[in-house]
Amino acid sequence: MGQTVHVMRHGEVENPKKILYGRQSGWHLSERGKEMASVVADWTKQFDLGALVASPLERAQETAHPISQVHSLNVNTDERLIEAANIFEGKKFELGNGILKHPTSWWHLRNPWKPSWGEPYVEQVNRMLAAVFSAKEKANGKDALVVSHQLPIWILRSAIENRNFLHDPRKRICTLASVTSVHIDDDGIISGISYNEPAKHLLPNK
Repeated sequence: MGQTVHVMRHGEVENPKKILYGRQSGWHLSERGKEMASVVADWTKQFDLGALVASPLERAQETAHPISQVHSLNVNTDERLIEAANIFEGKKFELGNGILKHPTSWWHLRNPWKPSWGEPYVEQVNRMLAAVFSAKEKANGKDALVVSHQLPIWILRSAIENRNFLHDPRKRICTLASVTSVHIDDDGIISGISYNEPAKHLLPNK
């Protein structure tokens, strides 16, 4: 039979100024983000969840809340599910009016393979794998769901699928409130990945 750990990205955040919020506290779901969380909670009724775990950041905790109500589970917190550290945190990260217009920022972009601007990809993989298997154990034979953030989820998936960590952030397959499911066989070996977008109809237009 095996078990599945569903790794969910949080819903939309209220962020009109397009700030790279990173690990900062105080960032909450928008009304649409709350609706996304509710839609996914309803979608998870097809699963028998034995554990629910979330990143300590508010947007992840708020995303997990309606799922906890549907499954009558407490939301456990795991620091290993947190957003990736980033030196540009708290700044507007874009060309034009953003931090990238300043030449002093360019040095931090010198090594996209590590990456030089934040938490090493390998460290992200290690902590995310540890969090996934910890949630699996908490579930006592049932499935588990964890709520995390786009970059750590995408890097986790890239590692499992033997994909190069170097990538175009715009091409990550990890939309808001999406679910990347990690399937683990009876021997404790990851046997595959599946991906769903239960709240796709709520995604903002690009």
